[in-house]
Amino acid sequence: MKILIAEDDLLSQVMLKAMVARAGYEPVVTGDGLGAYDMLCKPDAPKLAILDWMMPGMDGVDVCRKVRKIITNNPPYLVLLTSRDNREDIVNGLKSGANDYIVKPYDIEELYVRIGIGRKVVELQSSLVGRIAELQDALAQIKTLRGLLPICMYCKKIRDDKQYWRQVESFISEHSEAQFSHSICPDCYKKYAQPALDNMKNNNAP
Repeated sequence: MKILIAEDDLLSQVMLKAMVARAGYEPVVTGDGLGAYDMLCKPDAPKLAILDWMMPGMDGVDVCRKVRKIITNNPPYLVLLTSRDNREDIVNGLKSGANDYIVKPYDIEELYVRIGIGRKVVELQSSLVGRIAELQDALAQIKTLRGLLPICMYCKKIRDDKQYWRQVESFISEHSEAQFSHSICPDCYKKYAQPALDNMKNNNAP
């Protein structure tokens, strides 16, 4: 999993990069807010970002605000990292769209735990997005089957959107996960099967 580190202080940047890599993540580093925002706008953007508050070009709070305006089903998990520790700053940071707020100097173990929480949130969110996509696909298939289908009044074949006449089970199997096992209803048994069996018995009688 990739983690974006946006930190303009070189020493802090190197330390965070080493910590993230040691925890088994892939660090992606930038030294300013504009670079962080550009990376978070990419299709393959990291799903977790650690953003310093004070950065050149665009600060961490502005990055959060702009990222939250991006319409997406799978937004990134944003962590603000700053020496600002008063209540007003924390509230403003979280209001900007940050998911978490860590005050410098931070405890390394605490940072690992918070990153782990962010990873779990990202994984649950991605799983939910996948389930929603599956449900939308299933709904689309149901809507297809709910449409008006031309069906032959004699042989019961269905005409598809390419104007071909096909067996009912063939059409439904292609547009859903339904599976068929052929059988005979009581009425058809009396009308078709029983007379055929009786005829066979009569023909085989000595």
